[in-house]
Amino acid sequence: MTRIVDALNAALRRAPVWPWYILGAIPAAYWFWAAFANRLGADPVARLEHELGLLALQLLIAALAVTPLRELARINLLRYRRMLGLMAFFYVVLHIFVWLAFDRQYDWPRILADLYKRPYIMLGMAAFVLLVPLALTSNAWSIRRLGAMSWRKLHRLAYPAAALAALHFLWLVKSWPPEPLVYGGIVAALLLYRSVRGRMRRRSRLAY
Repeated sequence: MTRIVDALNAALRRAPVWPWYILGAIPAAYWFWAAFANRLGADPVARLEHELGLLALQLLIAALAVTPLRELARINLLRYRRMLGLMAFFYVVLHIFVWLAFDRQYDWPRILADLYKRPYIMLGMAAFVLLVPLALTSNAWSIRRLGAMSWRKLHRLAYPAAALAALHFLWLVKSWPPEPLVYGGIVAALLLYRSVRGRMRRRSRLAY
């Protein structure tokens, strides 16, 4: 098993990251094509919104899973974490764009009314707001400008953003199907792992 993991990590180190940005955009191109080709059922806009939002949540979870994978399974995806986070933000922007442009057709009074009447939309918007500074600072210049410690503290906002996104999804469906519960459970497990890991590190430092 160790040899397999070492071989996988060696392959990951050699592989360039940039092609994954192109591959990551392919699902978006497909879902937009399917919507305009009227292949998404009776309500293509709602389906398009759902698929883009779900991809955003999946990519955000993948970005947060990088650290547990490295520490528990020794699979090192650190080189890919920035790409995963930026692709998650890309899909969040598309998700909101579809809602604003196609679902609500930039009817701002209706949009504001939705924000007031539907709390799950507020949760989604709050997640988006938290992700904006992370996307803007996902570059080497920002790390140098902010300093590594401040930059890491800022990017911890990814955890509450993921929690809000999971709650947005769960509240949106207005029932208890397995899909949102599974994603909510994964996010909860990642948050619990981070909490336990942080406590253990603090205890370790105090012991010395």
